Amino acid sequence: MSSPFQALHAALQSQVERQFLSGASSALLRGREVVDRFVCGQADVEAGVPLREDHIFRVFSNTKLLTSCAVLLLMEDGRLRLDDPVERYLPQLARRQVLRAGATRIDQVEPARRAITLHDLMTHTSGLSYGLFDPGTVLYQAYGASGVHNPMLSQAQFIDLLATLPLAFQPGERWEYSLATDVLARVVEVVSGQSLGEFFQARICGPLGMGDTAFWVPEPKRARLTALYGGTDFMNPLQPGLVRMDAAPYPGAYTSPASRQSGGGGLVSTLDDTVRLIQALMPGEGSLLRPDTLAQMARNQVAPGQHVQFPNMPSNPGRVFGLGSSVLAQPGVFDPPQSSGEVSWGGLAGTVWWINPRLNIAGVLMTQRYYGFGNPYTFEWRHHAYRALGH
Repeated sequence: MSSPFQALHAALQSQVERQFLSGASSALLRGREVVDRFVCGQADVEAGVPLREDHIFRVFSNTKLLTSCAVLLLMEDGRLRLDDPVERYLPQLARRQVLRAGATRIDQVEPARRAITLHDLMTHTSGLSYGLFDPGTVLYQAYGASGVHNPMLSQAQFIDLLATLPLAFQPGERWEYSLATDVLARVVEVVSGQSLGEFFQARICGPLGMGDTAFWVPEPKRARLTALYGGTDFMNPLQPGLVRMDAAPYPGAYTSPASRQSGGGGLVSTLDDTVRLIQALMPGEGSLLRPDTLAQMARNQVAPGQHVQFPNMPSNPGRVFGLGSSVLAQPGVFDPPQSSGEVSWGGLAGTVWWINPRLNIAGVLMTQRYYGFGNPYTFEWRHHAYRALGH
């Protein structure tokens, strides 16, 4: 008898054989039960190392899920509120200046009409930018020149530099993917009195048994760190072929402790660890967060007309935003037809997770293709996953 997961496995295997992916590992869940695991390809193509379930991946923006959970845990503790102004915890970010519409210079600014709140930061509506996805703009140039992305900065130094840059828009008025989650990471440190890694270990990774999720890979685990690859043509994700990228995002990344534990993109993790986190965020008894908090995470939190939108990427007005992750209010042309209500996000190197609380199903995909999240293979995998799970 053929397995309902056979088509999904074949699709991932084909991505490896066609040299779109070096390797991939996938897990699908019904409720908290893992009903399918599949691993194919190689962790290191040049060395011929087969990918295993215990290999360690750079998860980049999947880190945001843990940072968002950290903020929500502190909210449940009564130690902060989402409508708190950020300057209550980070005074440097008070009295913001905002770049005027049509500005051609970084000093063409006006005062912010209100403070940035933690809710703004959780939903990427704060006015902050990333300075990575919009080359040629005034803010892109300013973020680059400021050195705000320098991994050698401490968390406090990062905030001090960010405070010198104007906002892209008035707080609350737009959605823009940004360094907001890195700001929240510093809030977690200030409120808890712990480093971000210590808080993760005490409240999330330790209790859930996520033993390989950390901000760097120590020597005894180094052999399990997968190699990182990119496509041969960044502008054409359909072009087969892979290029090894050992120096990305910077030489020595993840092999020694960094000065700044990036809450927006600094973690490494494994398939099993990520599954453990997703299981703990599924509805039911014993979740990491309270039921009402999970419901808030999965509910649209942005204003009408606001939605997830990246420069030079197709628009999907049905993909809105909850507390820390996107929420699919209305499936678009690339989404499975039954995926409404899905909560999800991915990382720059191709790792993806999604939870559909309405259907009580979830999926995790781990791979290492730089600038991979949003490539066609992620859409194909989701379509196969929903069909295999009976939707």
